[in-house]
Amino acid sequence: MDMKLELIPIPVADVDRAKAFYVEKIGFHLDHDVQPSPTMRVVQLTPPGSACSIVIGTGMGGGMQPGTIQGVHLVVQDAQQARELLASRGVAVSEINDMGGVKYVYFSDPDGNSWELQEIPAGLRLPL
Repeated sequence: MDMKLELIPIPVADVDRAKAFYVEKIGFHLDHDVQPSPTMRVVQLTPPGSACSIVIGTGMGGGMQPGTIQGVHLVVQDAQQARELLASRGVAVSEINDMGGVKYVYFSDPDGNSWELQEIPAGLRLPL
């Protein structure tokens, strides 16, 4: 039985501000932005090259507070290149943290949800 992680809810205070951040600054693809009722809005966004998306919106339940999601990883081939790209788009990114060959770059969305860019060299990857 396959179990595919395909959608992660990210709680935000301002859907339009978060949507602009993820699309314009981070480069996520806007999959859809729908409002099925006056109290519910669903915005699904996908990182480039990813099979897993995030969802932001209103009226979806769950009770999560904006800024409470921490340490979501985006795996990249080149941490330096990814860092430079995000910095050029105005994202406040950390310096590269080299953890023995695995490199990390940290940033947060406007609500304080934190993200980590992770570069794992090919020699350190486990075969599937």
